[in-house]
Formats: sequence, C-alpha cells, structure tokens
Amino acid sequence: MLVLEFKVRAKKHQYTAIDEAIRTAQFVQNKCLRFWMDNEKVNKYDLNKYCRVLAHDFNFANKLNSQARQSSAERAWSAISRFYDNCKSPRAERTPLDKGGRGDRGFPKFKKNCRSVEYKTTGWKLDLTTRKCIIFTDKNNIGRVKLVGSYDLNFYPIESIKRVRLIRRADGYYCQFILSVEVKVDTSPANSVIGLDVGLESFYTDQNGNKINNPRFLRKGEKKLKRLQRKLSRKKLGSSNRRKAKQRLAKTHLKISRQRKDFAVKLARCVVHSNDVIAYEDLRIQNLVKNHCLAKSINDAAWYQFREWLEYFGQKMGKITIAVPPQYTSQICSDCGKKVKKSLSTRTHVCACGCRLDRDENAARNILKIGLGTVGHTGTWLQDSLNACGEDTATFSGFAVSISRTEKS
Repeated sequence: MLVLEFKVRAKKHQYTAIDEAIRTAQFVQNKCLRFWMDNEKVNKYDLNKYCRVLAHDFNFANKLNSQARQSSAERAWSAISRFYDNCKSPRAERTPLDKGGRGDRGFPKFKKNCRSVEYKTTGWKLDLTTRKCIIFTDKNNIGRVKLVGSYDLNFYPIESIKRVRLIRRADGYYCQFILSVEVKVDTSPANSVIGLDVGLESFYTDQNGNKINNPRFLRKGEKKLKRLQRKLSRKKLGSSNRRKAKQRLAKTHLKISRQRKDFAVKLARCVVHSNDVIAYEDLRIQNLVKNHCLAKSINDAAWYQFREWLEYFGQKMGKITIAVPPQYTSQICSDCGKKVKKSLSTRTHVCACGCRLDRDENAARNILKIGLGTVGHTGTWLQDSLNACGEDTATFSGFAVSISRTEKS
C-alpha cells in the first residue's frame, strides 16, 4: 500500500462541510460501538447493516456516503477485534479485572475528537484532466477542492486508489490517497551489517561505536510550549482570542511531531540503504514509559517510529531487518559471554576478560551477534539429520549404484 498526501485548498463553506462530514463519521462510529455493547453476538457485518438503519433514522447521517459510513463502522470493529485479541493473549489472564469487567485489555472507547473521514471507491471523483482537483459527490455538498502537493497522480491508474481520506489538522485540511500498489527499489548490496542499540544519551550506537546524537525536539521546544500554554490559560473561555491561542499551541505541537517524524524517516532510510542486515532491539515502549522519570524522554526519542520506518524501508529495498530480544544485551560481555551486572548509571562495560567498551557499543555487538544467529540458519536444516551431517551421501551417481550392488550381494 502507498499513501499520497495533498494539502486541500477550498472555500470557507467547503471547510464547514468537511467538518460536518467528520462529525457524522464520528457519530456513526460511536453508534456502532454502542450497538455492539447493547447486543450480543454482533459481528462486523451486523455493524455494516446497522449503518443503513442510522441513515434511515437520522437525516444528517444519510447525507454521508454509504461506503464512508461503512468505513466508520469498520473503524469501530477494528477497536472491538483488537479488544478480543487482547483478551485471548496470555498477558490478559494475569491482568485483574475492574468492577466493570474490563481491566487493562484495551476496551473500546467512544471517540470524542475525531479528525478524519474515509471514503472508499464511491462518493468522490478525481479530475481526469489535471488530477489536481477532487470532487466529493455525496450530499454533504463539499464539492470540488484543489489538491496542492508535489506528488503526481498521473503515474497511477484510478483503479489502484482504494481509499480517500479527509484529515483535519492544526494547520489546515489534507487529503490522503491510499493506493494498492507495491513499491520496490532495486539497490546494490552494501556488503555491510549493523547492530543498533537505541538510547537516550545518543539516539543509537552501532557495533563500531558510531553514535547519532539524540535531537530532543520536545525538550528544545518546551520553553515555547510553556509560554503558549500560559497565554492560552489566561484567555476567556469561548472567546475568539482563546481559539486563536489554542490554534497557535496546536501548530507548535504539530511542528515538533513533524520534526520527529522527518528525523526518523531520513535516518532509517540512510541506515537501510547503507547496510544489508539491520539488527535492533524488540523494545516494549508501553512498559518502558511506566518509569515516570524517563517517560517524557523516551516518548521524545520516538524509538518505535524509527523502528517502523526501518521495517518499511527494509521491505521496500529488499533488506533484512531483525528484531532481537532486549534481555541482558547490556549485561553480557560481547567478548567472553559472561554476565556483568551494572546499573543504568554505569556507562562503561568492564569485564574480567579485559574487555572495556562503552555500554551501548557492547550492547550493539550483542544485538548484532544474536540477530545474525537468529537468521543465519533459516531454511538450512534438512529433515534427515544424517544427510544434514553429510553422512551416507554422494554426488556421484555411480557411487550409489555400486553401493546398492554390494548390498544385494
């Protein structure tokens, strides 16, 4: 799948119509969730049928395209199915339930501030002459809007566009096209492997001791965020000045998130392009942020976002990406394999065998070693253990014939 995003240029009444479509999509999603909570044995097809009931009962729901209503129902069902999967996991058996019988299993919640509406293959029509405009044909009267961006939709057939999203952000409205195309990039072998140990002092350290500095975008913009937050708190509730102050604060948060994403994308592309095998830790960020002393720094580092782009570019360029279990990668000596216990404040690995390395470099070497050992034997173990050891085998056909004759005699 490929996602192409454009900025939307439209008139004021069209922006109002987009907001109304987004509110309707949120309403349909919440009503489908309520229908699932109030009835037993409800599946995703029942939610799609319920969308027709909503369109009959509410006039504003009937204005939204039928497939857009189904997309909202599918969003509700994705949250429900995720909840079912969490209940089946072994971790859920050890999690205590609360009075409502939910517990920490990701029970679906009602949407309060939805920011997008999704159309499928109907309800919109692309301008075939320029492909720089899109026309929404449902009863919300969004009409024709202009698309501003550097992507060229002329390279892709109209049939490959499976979904169209309208998204509201702090700096305006955007239109996303989800295309069913497979993107592959032919790259020459780099003849290099790398093991990455992510951290807070430096963003990552490889097995050779090379470090990438942690940009800390949130920490750098925190002073401006605090100032804008103080200005917002002083404004009168419901006033126009408060709305403007809220928008300025939201734009600052959006800029920081975009800086973080841009850094992760560019660095991941560089790492994948320069190496054939990339090994990294399979970290559970959700558990790491439970440490309230490090939660802000861990979220600011965006390790999981970096990992997502590593895996994306690895699949796109045909490179191998390996997620390694993170247990004891910093404690085990990369030379002798002995476990050397150390606290988080100890930044140098010193072993009795004479190995003295930076803590992160030692961990990166262990990560690379485990990663290469994980995939190094994939598909090489034959069913017959004797043949795998090379016993009683021969590549010369006459040798097998002579053995069979001697056995008969």
